[in-house]
Amino acid sequence: MRAELTLQQLTGLDESHLVALADGHRLQPGAAQALLRLQEDARHAGFELAVASSHRSFERQLAIFNGKALGQRPVHDDHGTPVDMAGLSDRQKLGAILRFSALPGTSRHHWGTDLDVYDKAAVDAAYPVQLTPAEAAEGGPFHRLHNWLDQQMAAGNSHGFYRPYAQDHGGIAPERWHLSYAPVSASCDGRISAPDLVEIWGDRLALGAAVRDMLEEILLRYVRVSAGWCPRQ
Repeated sequence: MRAELTLQQLTGLDESHLVALADGHRLQPGAAQALLRLQEDARHAGFELAVASSHRSFERQLAIFNGKALGQRPVHDDHGTPVDMAGLSDRQKLGAILRFSALPGTSRHHWGTDLDVYDKAAVDAAYPVQLTPAEAAEGGPFHRLHNWLDQQMAAGNSHGFYRPYAQDHGGIAPERWHLSYAPVSASCDGRISAPDLVEIWGDRLALGAAVRDMLEEILLRYVRVSAGWCPRQ
């Protein structure tokens, strides 16, 4: 029987559930083993499935979110165009940020089950991987890999990996590059409550007042994923 992740692990504050991969990325053990099998299948199909991002700590996610909220990091729209945040209300700023970046403590990357992937063989070593919709779309360098992944998932041959953000429901933007190890992650969704997050953030969260005012809405729209994103685990 799989042990459930603790609240500290779910929110990125405890990393004791992780193991290191050969490339330095870290995942939960079951996810790491399944990834090796998926990478081997991809290699036989002519791809080099590489990891761009795996586990992300609470502190790292806090730095990303606060940087965007304070104008120190760029915020992009669905087309990859920088958003002019200066004239936006706090609520509008949150909508722009949360489209692609999670609130600290709510990121699936905390769990050690989720990762962002690309085809290393499709680009040269100097190519700056951006993880944008254009890269995964037809004509993009990673389109063929993602089509192959679609086929593997449809056939039940993806070793437990599926896409939690495959469709646009008006919250988080679709992310073809984001894979989740469903045998563990399916039981993690929805376990983090608003009071848990408020206690963890303290006064460290930029736009904190606006976040607290609409936190339940944020959890429903930008954190929880739709039913049916993966086969029953």
